[in-house]
Amino acid sequence: MQVFTPRAVLLLKLSAIGVPLAAAAAVFAYRWDTSMPYAIGAAVEQPIPFSHKHHAGDDGIDCRYCHASVENSRTAGLPSTQTCLNCHSQLFRDAPLLAPLRQSLEAGRSLPWRRVNDLPDFVFFDHGIHVHKGVSCGECHGPIDEMPLTWRKASLDMQWCLGCHRDPAPHLHPADEVFSAAQTSTLNSGQRRALMAQLGIASTRRLTDCSTCHR
Repeated sequence: MQVFTPRAVLLLKLSAIGVPLAAAAAVFAYRWDTSMPYAIGAAVEQPIPFSHKHHAGDDGIDCRYCHASVENSRTAGLPSTQTCLNCHSQLFRDAPLLAPLRQSLEAGRSLPWRRVNDLPDFVFFDHGIHVHKGVSCGECHGPIDEMPLTWRKASLDMQWCLGCHRDPAPHLHPADEVFSAAQTSTLNSGQRRALMAQLGIASTRRLTDCSTCHR
């Protein structure tokens, strides 16, 4: 006796083909979206052409001054208009380049900064835990203190993240390097192992569990 009607069998076959194709299309669409216009090495246009090279590199402003929540939150935070005005109410206050900043103040709205590094909603990432585990800004963001306009250094795809999670030791930095653009740790292999123990990174098994990044 036939359990399913011919129409039901056809629908099952189409579903078997369609679901994988839809999943593949979703992955392709995501990868396409994250590569354009935020291609690696391509500067992202901002409401004001902010220069990390000038502010962080030349003037030595600490990352935490503008990204105030980076130590204690999932997000690093974007600078508010008032944060910019702490300096620019006195410096270059009438510069045409800073007109969007003055307009932002008058309108009572934050500047519409565009994220250079972004992750899909299904990925859990916490800046605070990475900072406290010895991962420097430069590990993910590259030579940020050399960027006149900010660009994306890394793919941020799953394999890139897992590469670090499987072998974190080469990516760990001493405390005085964490808030820097250092991409190569100054620690030797023995010091890295000691730092891992000090930071409580006894095993990488938990770091590669699906639930670590997908919650």
